[in-house]
Amino acid sequence: MERRKFLASTAAAAGITIIPRHVLGGIGYIAPSDRLNVACIGTGTQGTRVLLELLKIPDIQIISVADPVKEDNSYQNWGEFELRNNIRRSIEEPMWDEGIKGCRAGREPAKRIIDTWYTKQQGATYKACTAYEDFRELLEKETGIDAVVVGTPDHQHAQVSLKAMAKGKHVFCQKPMTNAIYEARLMADAATKTGLATQVATGNASSAEVDRLCELIWSGAIGPVREVYNWSNRPVWQTGFTQLPEEQKVPKGFNWDLWLGRAEFRPFSYDYTHTVFRSWYDFGTGALGDMGCYSFAAIFRVLKLGDVSAVEASGNTCVGVVNGNPQQIPYVSHPHAMNARFTFPARAGMPEVNLYWMDGGMKFPRPKEFDEDGIDFPAEGLLFVGDYGKILCEFQGRNPRLIPASRNKSMIRPPETIERSKGHYQDWIEACRGGKKARCTFESAAPITEALNLGVVAMRTRKKLTWDPVNMKTSNEEANKLIKPYYRPGWEL
Repeated sequence: MERRKFLASTAAAAGITIIPRHVLGGIGYIAPSDRLNVACIGTGTQGTRVLLELLKIPDIQIISVADPVKEDNSYQNWGEFELRNNIRRSIEEPMWDEGIKGCRAGREPAKRIIDTWYTKQQGATYKACTAYEDFRELLEKETGIDAVVVGTPDHQHAQVSLKAMAKGKHVFCQKPMTNAIYEARLMADAATKTGLATQVATGNASSAEVDRLCELIWSGAIGPVREVYNWSNRPVWQTGFTQLPEEQKVPKGFNWDLWLGRAEFRPFSYDYTHTVFRSWYDFGTGALGDMGCYSFAAIFRVLKLGDVSAVEASGNTCVGVVNGNPQQIPYVSHPHAMNARFTFPARAGMPEVNLYWMDGGMKFPRPKEFDEDGIDFPAEGLLFVGDYGKILCEFQGRNPRLIPASRNKSMIRPPETIERSKGHYQDWIEACRGGKKARCTFESAAPITEALNLGVVAMRTRKKLTWDPVNMKTSNEEANKLIKPYYRPGWEL
């Protein structure tokens, strides 16, 4: 007999009432022996990828899902049949979606994936997963959930996270934390006030390779770091719109009004949805916010950065022909490429640092060390420039090495001083059970999120902005209007 059942039966025979430990533990407490009952809110392609990972974690049970899309075949893969094949491998269903054209996702496919997996694992004892169109209804009715995993488009992250925390639920949120500076601050404040366990899905924050990068730079291997260069080949999705898309008929089972959430209403088009949402100011953060949250998570840890002090940025422009004459045509969305410079003030023992960003495949001037090593310029990467040398890494901070390569031969590797993570999900699960905080909490991710979104604001206004983090204001009134997003009635935060 299981220990808990044995104790309960013997206590009942003796007339003793046992109060569950999670009741004694207070709001949000989950006993180490209990599974974490989780709701997945947002089950498009990324939300589905995440739930496939969660299914394999014994400490988690997904009991409910929510998405305004019932089922749709127009999602976008990262490769041909990428999502379908991932599902087939994960739940061991070789005929999954056989004969279905396109990339299918939504709440009903997610529910069927979850039910298929747990039925195989638990048999007749399994209770089916519930599915909701509106996440607010889920939060009202599913009182048994301990935590929420947010996989919606960026503009709904704060809505879901804040409402979940108000219900006493722990939160694991997709990156970027939000596409609005104002909301990043709200999310951090709510996490601090409630004491609930939060984690943003920038998994490299828990990487042992980023730990090694920290130990390398903190050991003084390249001296004080004054410049960082960060570049990406993203975006790889449709972007650089010069006009709003034409209206399309809303597909059956697609609650467009609910999908829009706080954003200003507009006629439906697939060019706003699924992967392409990243391209629109109201819904996403472009390549900078979408991918920069990974590299910035590493940079912030390594250089112990806090609030940014100044940002300037610009995006590329589109040249078209109007009445037979070449003319610049402004974008109405994130551009194909942008660059930015972020300035951070001196910290204890560390000097002021400038962080330079380029995306869209643009590259910085080739360092002379690349020629010495005979290496090509990586498609994406990170370069730390110190007073006594340079460290080149992969985009998320992995594989850190001194350049030129000859320097590594004489370098003494610093000792391992950072306690290694148990894993990005596992750290969060342990935090939900009352353990120490995870590495990428809402509080620690808020300054990163604010900096990234401020970069977007600087690009949109084409002004150099100084940042007052206490009052959440820039030096420019046009930019200040973009700090807090527009909220439709009923969606205010």
